[in-house]
Amino acid sequence: MFNVSYTSNIRPLSVVCAFLLMALMHTYAQSPAKTIPSFTFKKLDKTEFTNRNLQDSKFLFFVFFDTQCDHCQHAIQYINQHYSQFKKTAIYLITLDSVAKVNSFINKYGISLKGKKNVVLLQDTRDEFIKKFGPRKYPSLFLYSEKKELILYEDNEQNLFRFIQIVNSSDK
Repeated sequence: MFNVSYTSNIRPLSVVCAFLLMALMHTYAQSPAKTIPSFTFKKLDKTEFTNRNLQDSKFLFFVFFDTQCDHCQHAIQYINQHYSQFKKTAIYLITLDSVAKVNSFINKYGISLKGKKNVVLLQDTRDEFIKKFGPRKYPSLFLYSEKKELILYEDNEQNLFRFIQIVNSSDK
């Protein structure tokens, strides 16, 4: 029914399609927001939290995470263990997950972060973070200046030491 030449043409066609798909994905890859965009998230108590609620005169550290992500678990554990080095920083932990999952996650991986004045747990209930901030994968780590300009973006939790170096080298 099928001749050999027809099936042998499928392979080169699939290779060309795969190449085009990879090229398109590279072209449309997100880049991190250079300045903090306007947003509306929810605190775990369901109150709104917007870009107008951000702390002034501090570094602004956004951590976009998923409670099921191993790399996110390591990132939060690292921040938890090195919390004293993040005191000059307002820390915003943002997720798409439910309050129950977030509480369980924080109790397991970031217990020292609970109740800290400079740490805010937020839910992205409107699916804004990905569109507006441009994370590439979990966890996505953004450090912004007090002028709300991007200083450093990382999506590898093993580079968290870089954030500490910047924060602690500042005169703030």
